[in-house]
Amino acid sequence: MLMKAIVITKYGGPEVLQYKDVEKPSPAADQVLVEVKAASLNASDFEAMRGSWASRLGGPLRTKHKILGTDIAGTVEMVGSNVTKFQPGEEVLGDLLIPNGYGAFAEYACAPEKVLALKPASMTFEQASTYPESGIIALQSLRGKREIQPGQKVLINGAGGGMGSFGIQIAKYYGAEVTGVDSAIKIEMMKSIGADHVLDYKEIDFTKTGERYDTILDTVARRSLLSYRRALNPNGMYIMVGGSRSALFQALVLGPLISRMGSRSYGINPLDQDLMEDYDFLAELFEAGKVVPVIDRSYPLSEIVEAFHYFEEGHARGKVVITMN
Repeated sequence: MLMKAIVITKYGGPEVLQYKDVEKPSPAADQVLVEVKAASLNASDFEAMRGSWASRLGGPLRTKHKILGTDIAGTVEMVGSNVTKFQPGEEVLGDLLIPNGYGAFAEYACAPEKVLALKPASMTFEQASTYPESGIIALQSLRGKREIQPGQKVLINGAGGGMGSFGIQIAKYYGAEVTGVDSAIKIEMMKSIGADHVLDYKEIDFTKTGERYDTILDTVARRSLLSYRRALNPNGMYIMVGGSRSALFQALVLGPLISRMGSRSYGINPLDQDLMEDYDFLAELFEAGKVVPVIDRSYPLSEIVEAFHYFEEGHARGKVVITMN
């Protein structure tokens, strides 16, 4: 049986993506076949499409994943022989990022049972598709090594994007005073979801204002790691979750070294792979109206090239979602 999917055979820009018919997958013993209702775009999709250094480790000339897409929300179609957690007809969400096979940009996708969670009935499929990567990473980064305390100052760089918009709301839930940094076109959105202060990164360098923060969550890191020292309180913590290759190298290699030389902490927050409690927690915050996904635009699967172009421009306020035709 055939299904519609977005197929990639070589690295490149959005134009390398092909909307075509492929064979519908069958679940392995520990997998669940999901009829996909919605998926959302993430930086990881771009890295896999364009051939980041991490992607090329698995495929030097072309990606080994024929169908990309990590965030998934849909209905269980079929379960493998060893699956006990789900039944056909149940609504689920999950993350298909490495090593879970990708494949969300299609009408059907197979996912390991362990990466899926039940979708809250009050949440739409479009909303559910935004949580697995952006929501979970924002939550685990802000509640990781050192949970935010009421009254602390938190700055989120890239606060107007998908992960940043989750970060603002999560930090506010914990009682923080939140500063959001992004482009001018996202300022009103950041204010609307709770940011106490907003900065246009083109006009103001937050590392040179004299303000200091207890936590900096950086989704678009570009600076030297040492430049953040000016913006951190003693015992403050800098967490990088996205940015340039140079920034990633500094956070991974230099972060632990610099952290041992003083009271401030720098680096990448190691993510907990046991996600089910975090999905449940975010669902509770959603139902209480505390953390609600910000969706800028939705595109049908057949228009995914246009969706990637819009996402790549960096103007999206919150998440960009893909729905099945």
